Amino acid sequence: MAADATESGASTAPKSAGAPIWLMGLVAATIVAFLAFIYLVVFTAPTEVQMGVSQKIFYLHVPSAYGMYVGYTIAAVSGLIYLWKRSDRADAWSIAGAEIGTLFVVIVLITGPLWGRKAWGTFWVWDPRLTSTLLTGLIYVSFLALRSFGQVGETEKRFAAALAVVGFPLLFVIKYSVQRWSGQHPVVVSRGGGGIHPDMVPAFVMGFVVITLLAILLITVRVGLERARQELERVHIDAATSGLLGDDR
Repeated sequence: MAADATESGASTAPKSAGAPIWLMGLVAATIVAFLAFIYLVVFTAPTEVQMGVSQKIFYLHVPSAYGMYVGYTIAAVSGLIYLWKRSDRADAWSIAGAEIGTLFVVIVLITGPLWGRKAWGTFWVWDPRLTSTLLTGLIYVSFLALRSFGQVGETEKRFAAALAVVGFPLLFVIKYSVQRWSGQHPVVVSRGGGGIHPDMVPAFVMGFVVITLLAILLITVRVGLERARQELERVHIDAATSGLLGDDR
């Protein structure tokens, strides 16, 4: 019987609360990729003749725009699923995508004007791509504001999900604005493969690797946190409904 008790106790012992091994590996891979990125940008990527050192901003600027696309696409698709199925999991993914996409759009809107100050002599011009990027960011900031302030009920969740879906087409406006309308924003890589010197490619590609890993890491962690919050809220509601919380007065 002692053996049975031991086996029963072992089977019901709580699991370790530590981070999963794959998540720790992802963190390590992100750090290594980031260090490699810094090395390539600083020591191997050539300095552009006209722009000088400020040209190297684009190694972060362009991949961050890609990170914005990833985050906002996840937010929009998950928002659409939430409107369809009322899934808490989809809601968590939509919030995570919007937050991480907004993080990257902030980086884009900081690095872009810094580059523009050197290239155009001013921090901001109402270029089609810059303007559409700002507008897209404001839509998803509205999404986050709606989810952050006050009591969030089903109506607020649905309205926020609709905002995420409405903002998605603007990503295509950002993408094709340079080709469709005249503007000052440069095309980094053209259809013919031009626009970037071969010696710049390693740092440029590594920038995309870093942003991809960072986006996966941040979105995964944020989804986990939101799912934990949802579960805690569910437990609290169940306890209140069953009278376990007692009278707060």
